[in-house]
Amino acid sequence: MIERTLFNSDHQAFADAFQRFVDKEIAPFHEAWEEQGYVDRDVWRKAGANGFLCPSMPEAYGGAGADRLYSVVQMEALARGGFSGIGFGLHSEIVAPYILHYGTEAQKRKYLPLLASGEMVGAIAMSEPVAGSDLQGIKTTALVQPDGSYRLNGSKTFITNGWHADLVIVVAKTDPAAGAKGTTLLLVERGMPGFETGKRLKKLGLKAQDTSELFFNDVVVPAENLLGGPDFLGRGFVCLMEQLPWERLQIAIGAVAAAQAAIDWTVQYVKDRKAFGTTVAAFQNTRYTLAELQTEVQVARVFVDKCCELVNENRLDSATASMAKYWCSDLQCKVMDECVQLHGGYGFMWEYPITRAYADARVQRIYGGTNEIMKELISRQMGLGGR
Repeated sequence: MIERTLFNSDHQAFADAFQRFVDKEIAPFHEAWEEQGYVDRDVWRKAGANGFLCPSMPEAYGGAGADRLYSVVQMEALARGGFSGIGFGLHSEIVAPYILHYGTEAQKRKYLPLLASGEMVGAIAMSEPVAGSDLQGIKTTALVQPDGSYRLNGSKTFITNGWHADLVIVVAKTDPAAGAKGTTLLLVERGMPGFETGKRLKKLGLKAQDTSELFFNDVVVPAENLLGGPDFLGRGFVCLMEQLPWERLQIAIGAVAAAQAAIDWTVQYVKDRKAFGTTVAAFQNTRYTLAELQTEVQVARVFVDKCCELVNENRLDSATASMAKYWCSDLQCKVMDECVQLHGGYGFMWEYPITRAYADARVQRIYGGTNEIMKELISRQMGLGGR
C-alpha cells in the first residue's frame, strides 16, 4: 500500500488523543444513541472541553488555530468506527467557517467561542421540502422590516444537528424576485419566537444523527444577525458556492475511511467464517473481490489525500471537490454492498457493523448535492454547457 504522507507527528498525536476520547465517550454509547435517535447533548460539551470542536478556528475565537487536517483526523476516526451520529464535522468545519469567513467581528466574538466550547451546537439550513440540491429554488423568505430586522418564514428539512441546534445558519430569499442574487444567510438562535424544531426524522441510516425539520413562522431576526452585515445582503449564494467544495470533500473523506473499515471488517470475517469445509477467504471469488475493492479504495485514498492538501492551501476548486464527492460516495456504496454479500446472512443483521455501515452509506450519494448534480458541475467546468 502507498504510505500516506498527509499527516505529521502532531496530527498523529492529536489522532491518538481523539481516539481515546472516542473509545471512552462515544463507542460505549453509540448503540444506545441509535435507539433513542440522537446523541446525548453532554458529548458535545465534553468534546469542547477537550479541544475537539472547531480546532481550525483561530485561538482568538476559542479554537486551536490548527490546520484543517486536524478535523480530517476526526472525520476519519468517526467514519472508521461507524459513529455516524456524531455531527462534529458539520459543526466545526461547515457552520463555524461560515461565521469565520463572512461574519462581522461582533458575530465572530459572540458565536465562535460558544461553538468551540460545545455550549452551542451549530447547524445550517439549506434543504427544503421542495428544494434539495437546487439551492436557487428555495422558498423561505426573510423580508426586511421598517426597523431593519427581517421577518423569516418558511421551512427546512433534512437538517443535520437540527434537533440539538442552538444556532442555525438559514438560507433565505431577502429578494425573492432576484433569484440567486436575492439569497442571504441569517443567524437564527434557538428561542427566537416563531422558530420551532420539528420531529426528528426516521431514516434508513445515520440513526443516532439528530436530523430534523425546522419551521420559521414570522421569526423576527435582528439586523445584526444578517451573516456578514449589510455588505452581505443578497450574497448568500456566493458564500454557499465558496464553501461547498470543502463540505463535499468532507463527504469524500468519510466515504473512503468508511469503505476501508468495511474492507478490514470483511477480511477478518472471511478468514474466520467456514463454508464447505474451508474458510470463505479460501475461495477465489472472495479474494478477487476484496483485492478489487482494496485497489479502488487505495486509488480513492490517494486522490482524496491530494484534495486535502489542496484544501489546506485554499486551492481546491469546485469541480475537483465534486469529483471526489461523487466518485468516493459511489465507491463507498459499492464496497458496502460487496462486503455485505461476503458476510452472507450475517451481513443483514443489525448487530454487525457492516450492516449499519451499509445503511449509513446510501445518503452519501444524495446530500451535499446529489451525485448527478456533481456530474453537472464537472461537465460545466469542462465547457459542456447544459440548458
